[in-house]
Amino acid sequence: MNHKAGERVEYVVTFLEMDLRPAYPRPHLPTGPASALIAAEAPPSWYFLDLYRAVGRDHEWTDQHRKSPAELTAFLHDPAVTLYTFLRSGWPHGFFILDGREPGICDLAYFGLVPEAIGQGLGLFLIETAVHMAWDREGVRRMTVNTNSLDHPRALPLYQRAGFEPVRRETHSRVLTRDRDTIGA
Repeated sequence: MNHKAGERVEYVVTFLEMDLRPAYPRPHLPTGPASALIAAEAPPSWYFLDLYRAVGRDHEWTDQHRKSPAELTAFLHDPAVTLYTFLRSGWPHGFFILDGREPGICDLAYFGLVPEAIGQGLGLFLIETAVHMAWDREGVRRMTVNTNSLDHPRALPLYQRAGFEPVRRETHSRVLTRDRDTIGA
């Protein structure tokens, strides 16, 4: 079904949790072109928004664009929040943010690859790395993440493969900013 920009659509948000560090080993950097995973120190809001736009432009990631630079900077500069950029061949292929502001919980607040990096097997490396890095944080007893039916169709299965389990679903609606072919469930 085709949906047009400006159309109100329903979508399903799936909330997932993980209560134990998974048994799979910490992954190694992928072979091939030079790769690095770098934690940003006090990143400017524009840097986050550029990554956010690059990863989420096709999936209705628009909410953060409505926040003020000061609000975004406060989030990004919080000592319990870390933005990681995955660089490969000299340019960002993806990113994730670990948010540990709630005691005992590490939320995978954002996670994704840019469209040009999808289909290269990098998502599994990145999610497994993010999970291990979250569990490495002191005092973490649970990890959380959410995704929705507007996200990439492989997002939910990837989170589940990494060890997250759905705990609840909610239906929401929004006005699309871009044309879309389908909206998953």
